[in-house]
Amino acid sequence: MNILLLSNSTNAGGYLHYAIPLISELSSATKNAVFIPFAGISRDWDEYTRIVTVALAPLSLNIEPLHRSVDPVETVRNSSLLLIGGGNTFNLLHHCRRLGLLPVIRDIVKSGVPYVGWSAGSNLACPTICTTNDMPVIDSQGLDALNLIPYQINPHYTNALPIGIKGESRNQRLAEFTRLWPNLPVIGLPEENWIRIKNTQHVIDGPHPSWLFLAQNEPKELNPGMLSMHLEINQLN
Repeated sequence: MNILLLSNSTNAGGYLHYAIPLISELSSATKNAVFIPFAGISRDWDEYTRIVTVALAPLSLNIEPLHRSVDPVETVRNSSLLLIGGGNTFNLLHHCRRLGLLPVIRDIVKSGVPYVGWSAGSNLACPTICTTNDMPVIDSQGLDALNLIPYQINPHYTNALPIGIKGESRNQRLAEFTRLWPNLPVIGLPEENWIRIKNTQHVIDGPHPSWLFLAQNEPKELNPGMLSMHLEINQLN
């Protein structure tokens, strides 16, 4: 597989600015990309497509928005690069399931078609969407997702709590998940961090430490490097 999973899209440099060199590697063999904007709610999908097209202009990609396709399944099946945007993960999964896209995406990505996801798009690559930060504003008809990777991602990870807030921290919420799903590790991925998957190699990178959550264990700080150093190799194959 050839996958790039980003924590976020926006930083001080602009939309997807920090990810341009990373996405460039995956788009080196093609100039045609299909963009899946279904996570977008606060912005309409045409505007979302425009934002992504402008942001990725340095790569000279021909970006086809999936919501404009007359046959979304065939468009995905024939794609040579998939871009899956962030927003609300439940909305993204709802529309992908409604259109029958999940098995098609899974098949083409496992056959080698590059997959670039950010935020909700990264959640979609996981076994489930249970570690998203989003509210379930729409019924996604289940929580199971693409299951392209054998662990969960929590994008935009931070354990900080605003002053005066006494609710559960992010660490507490992820610990609840691992208690109910003890066989699924969770990677807390801070903003501007990413996971790069080439075939069976899973590498975590970025300017900040990431965090590993395992059932009945304290969170473990992860520096850039191979995830197989921290997880059983057979879990990543």
